[in-house]
Amino acid sequence: MAKALNAALADALAADAGVVVFGEDVGTLGGVFRITDGLAARFGKERCFDTPLAESGIAGMSVGMAINGMRPVIEMQFDAFAYPAFEQIASHVAKMRNRTRGAVAMPIVIRIPYAGGIGGVEHHCDSSEAYYAHTPGLKVVTPATVTDAYLLLRAAIDSDDPVVFMEPKKLYFAKDRVDLDALREQYDAGRSGPGAGADPRAALESGGAAVARTGTDATLIAYGPSLPTAMAAAAAAQEEGRSLEVVDVRTIVPFDDVTVVASVVKTGRAVVITEETGFASVAAEITARVQQRCFHSLAAPVLRVTGFDIPYPAPKLEHHFLPSVDRILDAVDDLQWED
Repeated sequence: MAKALNAALADALAADAGVVVFGEDVGTLGGVFRITDGLAARFGKERCFDTPLAESGIAGMSVGMAINGMRPVIEMQFDAFAYPAFEQIASHVAKMRNRTRGAVAMPIVIRIPYAGGIGGVEHHCDSSEAYYAHTPGLKVVTPATVTDAYLLLRAAIDSDDPVVFMEPKKLYFAKDRVDLDALREQYDAGRSGPGAGADPRAALESGGAAVARTGTDATLIAYGPSLPTAMAAAAAAQEEGRSLEVVDVRTIVPFDDVTVVASVVKTGRAVVITEETGFASVAAEITARVQQRCFHSLAAPVLRVTGFDIPYPAPKLEHHFLPSVDRILDAVDDLQWED
């Protein structure tokens, strides 16, 4: 996934001279996770450069650049490092296009390495997607596959609306056999292709959930860092005789009600899986939407498997906090099966 994101950034820089990449240590070092490795050397320090340790300044500068026709791609080094920038994001990045009645575009991508699974210490692991999803004017995207990492980041950079692009840290080095040249052709042609879900440009306009695994008995709804866990739970359930469908949300905002609802109507049961704390969460919103739209098709209430309502735990305790295969299977068992 790291290589796919790097390739997406490089291709966007090559395609549009207005694209600039900046943030803490993204230039010379190539980013803490090496996502921007080699970009400064290839495109020059005016196109990919380091900033002071001032997230509010990074976000504020991106607003000025966007107003003047550039397409800034900024990196928040870790999820919880982004909070000092939240005032700029909520007050200006999210509102500028509405404030100007569409006259001023905000083609800003805010890249945030997020969520757990790497044993990070305090401020280095957090699941902050609900803050951004709750802020009107922002699109919120999180890839779970190598293919989506490339396609969705390219689409985010091309969007005239601000996109919070949340990159699951624990999936940076997840591997898949992908033909990058074929992905480039696919993106340039504007088609979805096998395994890619909806066309990435369309996904950012109207939502782009994808069925990652087909099933008949219940639907697991997940995104980003939780998708591999949901897939593993579905595989384990199959050994126990249950067929679980898995839907990858891909775009939290805009949310794809059509794909999610179609799956739940088919199966009649659903479990929503996210790493964030459960109270007032994205998982709570998804649960409410499914319950409302699928009420007459549901055989049981929609259940959630999330992180607990506590501050993100210390590294040696995070495995208790994160959703696990066992917790997901326990939730599936609680879906009021008649047998």
